[in-house]
Amino acid sequence: MDQRLFFPATERNRGPIGDLLNQMLPASGAVLELASGSGEHAVFFQQRFPYLRWQASDPNPEHRSSINAWIQHQGLSHVMPAALYLDVQRRPWPLPQSMRTSLNAVVCINLLHISPAPCTEAVLEESALLLPSGAPLIIYGPFTRHGIHTSVSNAAFDRSLRDRNPQWGLRDVNTITSMAASTGFQLNDVVSMPANNLTLVLRRA
Repeated sequence: MDQRLFFPATERNRGPIGDLLNQMLPASGAVLELASGSGEHAVFFQQRFPYLRWQASDPNPEHRSSINAWIQHQGLSHVMPAALYLDVQRRPWPLPQSMRTSLNAVVCINLLHISPAPCTEAVLEESALLLPSGAPLIIYGPFTRHGIHTSVSNAAFDRSLRDRNPQWGLRDVNTITSMAASTGFQLNDVVSMPANNLTLVLRRA
C-alpha cells in the first residue's frame, strides 16, 4: 500500500524555496528539516542538493511513514536517512551522533503558525545549541511585520488558524528576531516569497 501523502502547497512552493536554499545552504554536511510533513519537500531538496545529507523529521507517525515512502519511491534510501521522530518541544532533540557532528543547517517550513508559541522558542533555542558558528536556521512561512499583516489573505488565514486553535497564529518577524538574538542568532536576511510568505535567514553567531 502506497503510504505517500500529497500536499498541494508543497508542489507550488518547493521551487522558490529551493532557489533560495541554493543561495543559503552550506556546501557540505547535514541539514535537519523540522516538521517535514508529507516528505515531498525533503526528497525534492535531497535530489536538488545531492552533496548534502537531508534529515527529515516529524512527530506525526503518518507523516513519517509518508516521508519514508517518498524516500523509497524516489530511490534515495542509499543517501537519505529515514524520517526521525522529533517533537521540537521535547528537548534535547534526539539527533543521532553522526547528525550532531555534521549538522550545518536547520530548515523549518510552515511550522510556526500551526504550533503554540513555545514551539518557536524551542526551534530557536535548540537550533542555537546544535548549529556551529555561521550556520543558518532558515524559517519559511507567513508572518506579520510590526504587528501588521502583509496581506488581506494572511489576515483571514490568521483568524482561521486562531479559530481552530487559540495557540496558533502568525508570528511577528520582530518578535522572532528578538528572541533569536537572545539565543545567539543574527538576522541575515528577510526574503519576500510568493503567496505573501517570507523566509527568515538567521545565522549562528
